[in-house]
Amino acid sequence: MPGSALPLTLDGVWYHSTNGRARAPKMPLIKDLNVRLTAGPRTVVVGPNGAGKSLFLRLCHGLLTPSQGTVAHGPGVQAMVFQRPVMLRRSVRANVDYALTLHRVPRGERAAMIDAVLTKTGLGRHADAPARVLSFGEQQRLAIARAWALRPEILFMDEPTASLDPSATHQIEELIFAIHAQGTKIVMTTHDLGQARRIADEVLFLHRGRLLEQAPAQQFFEHPGNDLAQAFIRGDLLWWTRGRGPRRDPKHSR
Repeated sequence: MPGSALPLTLDGVWYHSTNGRARAPKMPLIKDLNVRLTAGPRTVVVGPNGAGKSLFLRLCHGLLTPSQGTVAHGPGVQAMVFQRPVMLRRSVRANVDYALTLHRVPRGERAAMIDAVLTKTGLGRHADAPARVLSFGEQQRLAIARAWALRPEILFMDEPTASLDPSATHQIEELIFAIHAQGTKIVMTTHDLGQARRIADEVLFLHRGRLLEQAPAQQFFEHPGNDLAQAFIRGDLLWWTRGRGPRRDPKHSR
């Protein structure tokens, strides 16, 4: 596809923490990451807290520069939705209009695009309301509307339903399916394995900054090839002391 952003490839990517002391060692937070993301499947990134899931998305989207290695993609449009959306001090409609303006969408085309995306996200009746008076779930839908209006080829979503109740979570998941159905590649992180089962076509399992498994969703959940992935799916706590391996719930110890 001419001008396509996909495939997106990470080749030998490392990312180190930054600190204020020039001579202090910098801790690697992402380690030797090699990933190829292609059009089609919904990709869900899972792993325990601190695994590097959010860093992975930011590296893919170009918000962070690798300390080593390369992130390569074509010129197609990308967008990202964060766990905590930032609302501009303006109306719901104006929030979407601002995103389209930044991407140089002609003024004459913007009104129809805004109306369409607010309708799709269930925010049409709030179009002229200040964005900051919306509920948290509505603000997240507005963040998705801003991204969807750009018609991105890839949409990165970082824990988009964190802290939402089941009803609001269901609304966000329905939007994810709708966006994907229109041809957008979904790459999202989640801490919720139930959500990962509902959404994922393929799963990336990260632990301590390393990609330990990339597999079709059914294969990952039924027969994970990595022992830490197996423990994670069981619900074990993956904490460890250097040189002593993963620590697990005693009921699974032998």
